[in-house]
Amino acid sequence: MVRTLLVRGLLVGLLAGLLAGGFAFLYGEPHVDSAIALEEAAAAQDTEAEGAAPADGGEAAHSHGEEAEVSRPAQKAGLFLATGLYGLAMGGVFALVFAGLRGRVGPRSDGPLALAAATAVFGAVVLVPFLKYPANPPAVGDPDTIGGRTLLYVVMVLVGLAATAIAVATARRVSTKDPWARWVWSAVAFLVPVVAAWSLLPAIDEVPDGFPATLLWEFRIASIGTQLVFWTAFGVLFGWVSDRAARRAASVPAPGPAAAPSPG
Repeated sequence: MVRTLLVRGLLVGLLAGLLAGGFAFLYGEPHVDSAIALEEAAAAQDTEAEGAAPADGGEAAHSHGEEAEVSRPAQKAGLFLATGLYGLAMGGVFALVFAGLRGRVGPRSDGPLALAAATAVFGAVVLVPFLKYPANPPAVGDPDTIGGRTLLYVVMVLVGLAATAIAVATARRVSTKDPWARWVWSAVAFLVPVVAAWSLLPAIDEVPDGFPATLLWEFRIASIGTQLVFWTAFGVLFGWVSDRAARRAASVPAPGPAAAPSPG
């Protein structure tokens, strides 16, 4: 059974990753191109202000375009490879966790459980860190602080996972038959560590002066939208396939006892 779930998670994750890649290509890459154009224009202005010619005789030394080490067309094609690999990884991990959750936590049927688990993962791994440290386009962020920013982001991911585990444990331990009371206690248990982390961890604001606020906002919406597309598609597809497999297994009659041999 675990092997079947793992294969299912890998295939569904790959498909959901390609769907998310299509969304990112259509709605995210145009904003990346705009941010790169701003970055290269700023680099060209800095070079001219210093009285030196650009390194390639007409283009800025820091280039993301056709003359870059990896051209923009190659980067855009690699986007689908990246989201596909992301889907494979997330699908495999999700399937293993799902195998451990079945019959122990959440809804008893596989479809609702898959949707609930995918929603929980999106909230813990994507939404919680994103609200504190949202994604930034090129030309935003100091390269010297990338290590610290990555560490803080990982800390927020761990906080989101821990908060989700605490919320689930709280829901199981609350001794009440009122579902609304259980939901309220679970929400409080989730929000307490999350809000504490949001308050205690340092803020990061490295947006340069003059960077278009609309471009920054649209890039961030496209970024979180890509994750939302992935986890929605993954949860729906994984749940649908799991429910269909469960119905097929239930429709297969159990083998009866072997007939006794007739006396010779």
